[in-house]
Amino acid sequence: MANSLPRNGKDFPRGPSTGTDEVPEERSPLERLASFRFTYLSIFIFLAAYALTMEGFEGLMNQHFTAAVQAAADPDPSAGPPLAQIQTGIEALLQDSPWIRLGGVRVLPLVLGADGLTVLFAGDRPVVLPPLPGDDAEARLLPATVEVVAVTVPLSSVAANAILVVYAGLLVTILFIYTRTLTRREELRLAAVVTARDAISDRALTIETELATVRERLAQIEPETEVSAEEIQALEADRRQLTVKLAELELREEELRARSSRIQGLEEERRTLEEFLDEAMQDLGQKDEEIRSLERHIKKVRKSAGARESGREAESLARRLRTLYKNLEFDERAVADLVRYRDEATKLKAEEALKRLSDDAENLAVRRKVGGLPPHLSIFEMGFAGKCRLYYTKGRQRRHRILAMGAKNTQKVDLEYLSRLPRVETRS
Repeated sequence: MANSLPRNGKDFPRGPSTGTDEVPEERSPLERLASFRFTYLSIFIFLAAYALTMEGFEGLMNQHFTAAVQAAADPDPSAGPPLAQIQTGIEALLQDSPWIRLGGVRVLPLVLGADGLTVLFAGDRPVVLPPLPGDDAEARLLPATVEVVAVTVPLSSVAANAILVVYAGLLVTILFIYTRTLTRREELRLAAVVTARDAISDRALTIETELATVRERLAQIEPETEVSAEEIQALEADRRQLTVKLAELELREEELRARSSRIQGLEEERRTLEEFLDEAMQDLGQKDEEIRSLERHIKKVRKSAGARESGREAESLARRLRTLYKNLEFDERAVADLVRYRDEATKLKAEEALKRLSDDAENLAVRRKVGGLPPHLSIFEMGFAGKCRLYYTKGRQRRHRILAMGAKNTQKVDLEYLSRLPRVETRS
């Protein structure tokens, strides 16, 4: 019976294995304070980046408006009085510039006459000049000296607020990710401590059960049976040590729970920052709507420019086709259809079909008459590039006349166009 007793404290059952038997070490107050280094560093970088960005933005605006004012102050001698041109040009620049009108940038130009004393333009409005004696009075004030005194971006302007909102959004996102990571790490540490505490509690309970069993056996056996007192003392010592360690782990658990409450405080601060960010985004949305209206106007202008470019491309392509294929006539509709093929491979296939039709039209195997058209029209179609079609008839001066080009999805529109064609007078 004595042989069944454990020999030392290391032989006691340790309960179920959790894989995290090691208790996390407690950090010192300095280490806990250093855990906020990332937050302090993020806020410092945010402020420094915002300040440097504003400095750089003001420098770019200074260069931009210096060049713009110099250009506006260059009068055209044939367009009227030069001094009036200078004042009108600079005033129009200050009123029409989107950086000033929408972004809130402040520009203070200064224009002096050639004598260095007569002020032609100062601040945001032209200077009314007194009557100048002499016929060449204005000529004596030229060339004018142009200088941009100051270009500033107020912190309350739309441009400065846009930059601030961008950096604030980045800061809140980074702090949110860092807080979530820190919370997840502390939860893992807390779970490890709780698991270790439960394992030690189970071990202490097992030791107490073993001690009770040993005492019952000692009371039942004969007095002359000697039981090793060292083993009993070892068990009691292990129990005392485990009890002390269990108390320490409970204190550690309370500290971790207090730290978790501080993390919740940071979470509330993050939500407050997000509310401030939402308000700033609403203000920014109003400005974005104004910007989108300007962009729609710009798109309309670009669309009209694109239509002119497409017309030039069609004219150039028509000249090239009529030069390359001497036996073919090309309608404007056919050239426009070929221009609409944005795929270069499809365009090459179309020109291959045109070359075959121009060089050896009588021996073409893939050719059929288009059905469903008025009887006075005799139009043929030839396929190329899979689902694409080429419609042609006899030409007036040349062998064939190319009427249109299309695909499977445009067949209905193409046939309607072909059916409206008048009788084609061919060469004899």
